[in-house]
Amino acid sequence: MYYINNFLFFSLFGHVLESIVYFILDNGGHSGILYGPWTPAYGFGIVLIIVIHNILNKTKITGFKKILLLFLISSLTLTVIEYIGGISIEYFFHKKLWSYKDLQYNIGRYIALEISIVWGLCSILYIYLVKPFTDKIIKRIPYYITIPILVFFIIDFIITVIDKIK
Repeated sequence: MYYINNFLFFSLFGHVLESIVYFILDNGGHSGILYGPWTPAYGFGIVLIIVIHNILNKTKITGFKKILLLFLISSLTLTVIEYIGGISIEYFFHKKLWSYKDLQYNIGRYIALEISIVWGLCSILYIYLVKPFTDKIIKRIPYYITIPILVFFIIDFIITVIDKIK
């Protein structure tokens, strides 16, 4: 349940965060493609960061080398997620939700070195500053709360896919 709760919590948190950014920028955008308040890329990203960190914890690598590896692996992993997400949304839903074409070190529309660095830095901040706090909340969420929220998410996903692909 720990990973599912992280996925759901950060999918919701990512949606809220992006919606606030869109509101501030006044561009009328909407975070993600689902009807509900979810941006699953953030949920997948957090779960992968946790898994990467857990794997690194099982090695003999410590200190700065461990932080550097977390940065590099997370940057690459999250960049791949962003690329796959952008290509998939464009292919299946015929939408282009973001573009990094204006960034100096873009690699196509969906990824850029500048953003990859941000993902790596956010991964380090999450593991060492945010995770100790959110784990206290996430580990206390009972399954009878998780299951209905997960079902709601799955239903939203299915309805969105059926409605937007046709």
